[in-house]
Amino acid sequence: MSLISKKLRASAKYQSCQVRIPSICNHNPETVVLAHIGRDSGIGQKADDLHATFCCSACHDVIDGRVKQSIFTMNEITLFAWEGVQRTQRIWLGLGLIEVAS
Repeated sequence: MSLISKKLRASAKYQSCQVRIPSICNHNPETVVLAHIGRDSGIGQKADDLHATFCCSACHDVIDGRVKQSIFTMNEITLFAWEGVQRTQRIWLGLGLIEVAS
């Protein structure tokens, strides 16, 4: 694992969930991890760390399909997850963990 991957993963500790699925999110920063999003994510497969989001355990369980829910469609769950990726990337930009080339 590269140094930047370690830093991105470590940056999730005690962050707020950025996925925020209504009626599901537990809003507990102690359960937040860096959850990988995308077609290559899932059990045994990982998307790259840039396509990941700060995610609480409750939202992560729904995104990864470990917990079934009937409130939202899979498309809506995917949208919540990608919005979380965008918010997480903004946080990383602010922290200087990623940067945009000039």
